[in-house]
Amino acid sequence: MSVINTDLKGKANPTEQPVDEVERHLPIAQLFTLGLQHVLVMYAGAVAVPLVIGGSLGLPKEQIAFLISADLFCCGIVTLLQCLGVGRLIGIRLPVIMSVTFAAVTPMVAIGADPTIGLTGIFGATIASGIIATLLVPVIGRLMPLFPTVVTGVVITSIGISIMQVGIHWAAGGKGNPDYGNPLYLGTSLVVLVFILLVTRYAKGFLSNISVLLGILFGFGIAAAMGKVSFAGIADAPWFAPIKPFAFGWPTFEPVSIITLTVVMLITFIESMGMFLALGDIVGRPTKQEDIMRGLRVDGIGTVIGGVFNSFPHTSFSQNVGLVSVTGISSRWVCVMSGGILITFGLIPKMALVVASVPQFVLGGAGIVMFGMVLATGIRILSRVNYTTNRYNLYIVAISLGIGMIPVVSHDFFSQLPAAIQPLLHSGILLATVSAVILNYYFNGYKPDGATDKEPSDQRVDKVEVKE
Repeated sequence: MSVINTDLKGKANPTEQPVDEVERHLPIAQLFTLGLQHVLVMYAGAVAVPLVIGGSLGLPKEQIAFLISADLFCCGIVTLLQCLGVGRLIGIRLPVIMSVTFAAVTPMVAIGADPTIGLTGIFGATIASGIIATLLVPVIGRLMPLFPTVVTGVVITSIGISIMQVGIHWAAGGKGNPDYGNPLYLGTSLVVLVFILLVTRYAKGFLSNISVLLGILFGFGIAAAMGKVSFAGIADAPWFAPIKPFAFGWPTFEPVSIITLTVVMLITFIESMGMFLALGDIVGRPTKQEDIMRGLRVDGIGTVIGGVFNSFPHTSFSQNVGLVSVTGISSRWVCVMSGGILITFGLIPKMALVVASVPQFVLGGAGIVMFGMVLATGIRILSRVNYTTNRYNLYIVAISLGIGMIPVVSHDFFSQLPAAIQPLLHSGILLATVSAVILNYYFNGYKPDGATDKEPSDQRVDKVEVKE
């Protein structure tokens, strides 16, 4: 989808040829600033997984630090793979940030806790599940006709609802923080939120586009003044540390562990499909079946890369999709820059620790803005659905979103069910998606063009967009 070229102030320049905003090249200084903004947004989530796994397995501090560096290094490589692409089969070539998935944490801790398998068992299962998932991408791609507008809207809305938990936990000081909910944390998060809104409303051009970054820096200054920022460990960290493959030994391939992480990968595939659909809607480039398949291949290949370089399963990060919506900057080259920054952070531990020193409550105000934008995108898509002549769509939306909220409002709802299926039941996105697909098939049948779920007046326009 091509649009008239504009400058960062939003003014059209009629003398230039139309340009696809996703392909737009920005000045290097702006690319770096916008790329760093993406990194700051995803950083806490990226380092949380190796911290949790390393802590749960009782690893020494230096090994946990290496896991974090390896994680950042892999995030950068896989982000570049997704944004730049390879040939016609790999990479969605949209502004996507890739990172490790939270969905795999619980099963990976269980795998690592087995003394006969340990950490090398996690890496072995990660590599094998990535290979299997990559081979299954064509099968997943054929499911796209099951995602008409009503289902897509439910999926993206459920993503927004689910990840809003992250922003709320950040604002309260971070999940597991013994001082969770401290008024100081809540107040700082509110100040950051207000600051972002002021910049968005009154700043012009590039400053408005980096409102989230400015808000984080402003909040960081407040936190530092209050003595809530810790730079512990930075002085002792080396300036450069290479990431070696199989640093913990040759991976262990255990069948049950492989099957478990393969199921997790299929769950993340469904979530990634929702992310890609949302992102395509945000940047004005509707994602097609082949786009989805190219993006999912990077999920699988990135997971293999993660296992080789001492990291974990990878997926697209939803908070960065929200950031694209907030900034209005659709260029994939911004995320290419983010990938380069992540690789640098992975190789230079001192830099990684500086960014890690940003308190989570500072990120809280920014998180509410960004995650809310994902939720708003889902609501916008649901507004296109035909409720006038097809009342069944109301049931699909109502029931699916209700089921998807179960893990959000009640963590013990499924506690009496078998432990083996707990990872499936704790994903509100998965529950909402499965529910919406089944209900849509039950009420509306299988309609590949998806036209019947839209308002009658919108059907002709939507078909034209698909042809583009």
